[in-house]
Amino acid sequence: MKVEGYLFLFLAVFFVPVTIIYWIFSEDPTGTTALALTFGLSSMVAYYLLFTARRMEARPEDRPDAEISEGSGEIGFFSPHSWWPIALAASAMMVGYGLIFGAWVGVIGVTFLIITVFGFLFEYYVGINRTQSQTLGALESMGEAPTSPHKFLGD
Repeated sequence: MKVEGYLFLFLAVFFVPVTIIYWIFSEDPTGTTALALTFGLSSMVAYYLLFTARRMEARPEDRPDAEISEGSGEIGFFSPHSWWPIALAASAMMVGYGLIFGAWVGVIGVTFLIITVFGFLFEYYVGINRTQSQTLGALESMGEAPTSPHKFLGD
């Protein structure tokens, strides 16, 4: 995390003179504010990454003597198949269209947005994918019908 932290620290330091030079030459308060907020955001991310890097063990990416094989292994769980991101993007698009075409489109978009956020959030808490360790037999013994003939997501 140190490399990422130093990268954002470099960006934060870079945006200080850029903001000052921009203000002097353009006298534009909107652009100056945007650049100042960019400095603030870069500073916050840099602080978080460097603060967290001090409290955790060095990753292979942060050590010059690390082997490539040290970075192998399971990184996390990533959904192999989900339609919810597409529905979420379409709902967000409807909210944006509501800003352009009228409030009634925005209300419909917000309604769909709430539904898709909950669907995306609880995707692995309902039906056969409630937990990845439960098999069809376990669900049937609890008296619940599975929603799919497959034991696990992706089978």
